[in-house]
Amino acid sequence: MKKSATTPRILTRRGPTRGQFLAGVGGLLLLGGCGGTGGGGGEEGSGGTRTVRHKYGETEVSGVPERVVTVGFTDQDPVLALGVTPVAVREWFGEKPYAAWPWAQDELGGAEPEVLPSTELNIEQIAGLDPDLIVGVSSGMTRQEYDTLSEIAPTLAQSGEFVDFGVPWQEQTQAIGRALGRQDRAGEMVSELEARFARAREEHPEFEGASGVVVGLTAEDDSYTPSPYGPQDVRGRFMSSLGFRIPEEIADLAGDSFFADLSRERLGLIDTDVLVWVTVLAEDFEAVRTDPLYRRLDAAREGRDLFLEETLSGALSFGTVLSLPFLLDGLVPMLAAAVDGNPNTEAAS
Repeated sequence: MKKSATTPRILTRRGPTRGQFLAGVGGLLLLGGCGGTGGGGGEEGSGGTRTVRHKYGETEVSGVPERVVTVGFTDQDPVLALGVTPVAVREWFGEKPYAAWPWAQDELGGAEPEVLPSTELNIEQIAGLDPDLIVGVSSGMTRQEYDTLSEIAPTLAQSGEFVDFGVPWQEQTQAIGRALGRQDRAGEMVSELEARFARAREEHPEFEGASGVVVGLTAEDDSYTPSPYGPQDVRGRFMSSLGFRIPEEIADLAGDSFFADLSRERLGLIDTDVLVWVTVLAEDFEAVRTDPLYRRLDAAREGRDLFLEETLSGALSFGTVLSLPFLLDGLVPMLAAAVDGNPNTEAAS
């Protein structure tokens, strides 16, 4: 029986539940195609008209949206962080109540938004919610979907400057903040989180220039397919943001995509200074841990590999303004313990 830990095939976001894991957002850029300038404006939260650029053109948003539907797989996080409770959110993976992971539960509070399925968009369901703004910055929506949704309400699509599902968290936050009329607060949140990344780099100079890669997997019986993430993916960008270097071979294999599939015979390509594994179900890691080929890698023998539990895996894959602070708290000490190459070093709490 095949166990998939990704999205279509393993890496897109259009398959259901466990099959939707390996796509993402994240990065270190500020405004660009999606964050857009232009448009009128007005004071924070006062309404006015704002213009947001994206892959399919421009969207104008007037007034203060009150019935926001997020069709992007991670867009609920920045919407919540900006103080707006969506009337509907979209499931990605994990099947958490109201699609809210631990890092977003305080912001969600007692709200109970409708949860849209992770499969194809149900246009009738969305229309029935009577939205005044549809947010799909992390959706990978098609032109046809955008045109149809735009007939219901102003719709934000993904940026055309990045691969689908590859809009950096700064861009995502800024674009959504502008649409909500809360661009000042969005800018503050971006600056605060970038400062946290800078502090982490200062506190851990050993990260700078060390090789590091995040790898997802598809497990099938006792075998598996490793899928390292490239520099255009949120997980790869997270490592780069801390100073780690993604191997050039991995970046070349990923190309314009956000991941590359490897055969087990090419595991040497992921034998890096730090090797981070993510998946949906921790039991899938067993196929890796017991693989004789994998156990020969220096990263495995020297304790430089990390197998992340569900919540940290989820935080890394979401890569949002809400999940990244949670991730920095939990993962940075583990990376520091791993990069020293001493299997006996324990991660600080």
